Amino acid sequence: MHGLHSTQLALCAAAFDAASNGLLVLDHEERIVLWNEWMSHHSGLSPQKVMGRTLTELFPELQGSRLLMALRGALHSGHPSLLSQSLNKAPLPLFSGPSPTPQQLRIRQAVKVLPLTPDGMPRHCLIQVTDVSLSVARERLLRDQAMELRACSHLDSLTSIPNRRQLDEYLARELRRAVRASAPLSLIMLDIDYFKHYNDTYGHQMGDQSLIQVAAALESTLKRPGDMVTRYGGEEFVVVLVDTDKAGAAVLAEKMRARIESLSIKHEQSQVAPHITISLGVASAIPGLNCEASTLILAADQALYQAKHNGRNRVQIYDPELLCGIRNQPNFRALQA
Repeated sequence: MHGLHSTQLALCAAAFDAASNGLLVLDHEERIVLWNEWMSHHSGLSPQKVMGRTLTELFPELQGSRLLMALRGALHSGHPSLLSQSLNKAPLPLFSGPSPTPQQLRIRQAVKVLPLTPDGMPRHCLIQVTDVSLSVARERLLRDQAMELRACSHLDSLTSIPNRRQLDEYLARELRRAVRASAPLSLIMLDIDYFKHYNDTYGHQMGDQSLIQVAAALESTLKRPGDMVTRYGGEEFVVVLVDTDKAGAAVLAEKMRARIESLSIKHEQSQVAPHITISLGVASAIPGLNCEASTLILAADQALYQAKHNGRNRVQIYDPELLCGIRNQPNFRALQA
């Protein structure tokens, strides 16, 4: 600062200390010559303790760090650097207060390393440290909210199980996987018998409670992480069973039927039993053959229709000889008879 009056020097020093980020200057020997108030506050080290010392003397953990490499690049080659928090998190041990506790987290930092070339003096280096902790926290909050919204958009608001949107995405993905792996995949479509009569008799609030109970009971029968119970709409549910052929799906469907019956949820207006029951249709895709999700769902739906036609409270496996309407659908031959 040759040629500056004492007033200007005082103003420069005051501005340096008033800066809302960390500022430190190192000489060509990597020794600290300037250290502002922000650095003192967040490191707990006064200028008197750091002057003439190197960063590695103060913070041995910096040995071999990217910050040290950037510092030397600025001093030796005149190359500026930016150390983003996304890659470097918190390069310097700086905290929100001057007396950090063991539980206190380091502030997240964005660090600029800039070469300085004063007239007639060896090259120096300015390190500028910005606290980006609030920005990081805000980004994390927005990311979490986005994930929560996405999760909510894929869950049924009443039963908290996956909804039809999630079913569409999951079934399409699993069908592609099943084709690649030549693996079986089955679908169970079910609904509650005479549920309209139940709502008319006990009210929609009780109807909602019964749907919640049924959904939980259906989920409890699944033991593998790849299987999924979804609410298809109203009192209808669809179950996706990966790596499961029609025989295995029929066994699980019967377990579900028995599980719901064991709940003994009173249903005086049912024409099947004095309690809630379900009817189930099972359809399976032939391993290795392309099958549209809509075709598989339609097959399970027609099997469900046949289960109702045969008296309800039962399991019906898709049979193209018994069920009408499926033959005109694309890829119907990819369905297991």
